[in-house]
Amino acid sequence: MIQFDKVFLRYDTGISLRDLNFTIEKDEFVYLYGDSGSGKSSILKMIYLDLFPNSGSVNVLGSDSNNIKRRDIANIRQRIGMVFQNFHLLSDRDIYSNIALPLELQGLKADVVRSKVSLKADELGIRSRLSHYPHELSAGEQQKVALARAMVISPDILLADEPIAHLDEKSAADVLKYIWKIHETGTSVIFATHNEILLKQDPARTMTIVAGEVVKDIP
Repeated sequence: MIQFDKVFLRYDTGISLRDLNFTIEKDEFVYLYGDSGSGKSSILKMIYLDLFPNSGSVNVLGSDSNNIKRRDIANIRQRIGMVFQNFHLLSDRDIYSNIALPLELQGLKADVVRSKVSLKADELGIRSRLSHYPHELSAGEQQKVALARAMVISPDILLADEPIAHLDEKSAADVLKYIWKIHETGTSVIFATHNEILLKQDPARTMTIVAGEVVKDIP
């Protein structure tokens, strides 16, 4: 499903990733563990085809970064959901519109969009908040909205970039429980974190990233 082959990435400020070689199979749950600046977010951006390597290749869902056409990137992204630690919700849209956005971009009919949004809102316990705006919600509720938006397209892959970093203990537990539920239904999850305690609570394959290199990969 995802393969990094001799991937090297250099920013203007210095090297971010070096000689990355790994494969993530369908239905896997993988933690990317490392300190801030270790390269975790860069790996997620490369899977999302938002960054491209200076050398080597990234293969995502059968498409190779070296020869994928720009017009095909949008099709790949429709099969990938992504959530961030800062939510990235649209402040000028209500919660319904935030969740519905990726479906509307696909050109789905209004009744189909309404049904899918309602289903995800029910799963995450935020249906009563659909007419509210992001600033009216708690951090935990906003992250649930971001998850609903990511999952409303029923993606093959969920990318999670420190999604519980700014949440209280209960909200973090709710979000983690839902992400594991997503995984159990067949979605591959790649979860970036610097939280070592989390790895002990929820054992999964863990790739430890230090200075842009995978120094440990524990199944």
